[in-house]
Amino acid sequence: MRKKKIAVAVGGASGSLYAKVLLDKISDLSDQLEEVGMVMSDNARLTWELELGEKSFEKYSFKIYDKMDFFAPFASGSAGYDALIVCPCSMGVLGRIASGISNDLTTRAADVMLKERRKLILMIRETPYNLIHIKNMMTVTEAGGIICPASPSFYSRPDNFETLAATVVDRAIELAGLKIKTYRWPKEEG
Repeated sequence: MRKKKIAVAVGGASGSLYAKVLLDKISDLSDQLEEVGMVMSDNARLTWELELGEKSFEKYSFKIYDKMDFFAPFASGSAGYDALIVCPCSMGVLGRIASGISNDLTTRAADVMLKERRKLILMIRETPYNLIHIKNMMTVTEAGGIICPASPSFYSRPDNFETLAATVVDRAIELAGLKIKTYRWPKEEG
């Protein structure tokens, strides 16, 4: 299997736990990855500290690019990145992606994924949705992106918040083309 190049954009919406679980799991999949690039918004750092009470985002070995670094490899289709996961994805970022506004590295990388017909996975974090949100999700979907709401499932009987978040994160990882051991429905008895 060819190793993949994956970019992760951590947005400032509530849901830092999803980003932490995603980064932890991607760290464990290094045998499937050639390269992982990462970008964080300013609000992502603040929200992470507020929600998780720590700064573990500084510990990952991935190269972290500045939010305005348009020279980051995943800002260009020629770098050959296979997927971008935006986690969590705010409605503001969704709106800018849907409108084709590439005003930072996250939205530029999303534009690249769409124009190159590669995987763009938006782990949206908002409730309830208004009609503008729904139309933006439709626009991104019609352009080839994947809306993967941060809506956990419960049939695996998760026993803590991280396991609950993993029910969504594992789906996003698989959507990006990586193999991961995860709960499968229906659970076979025995």
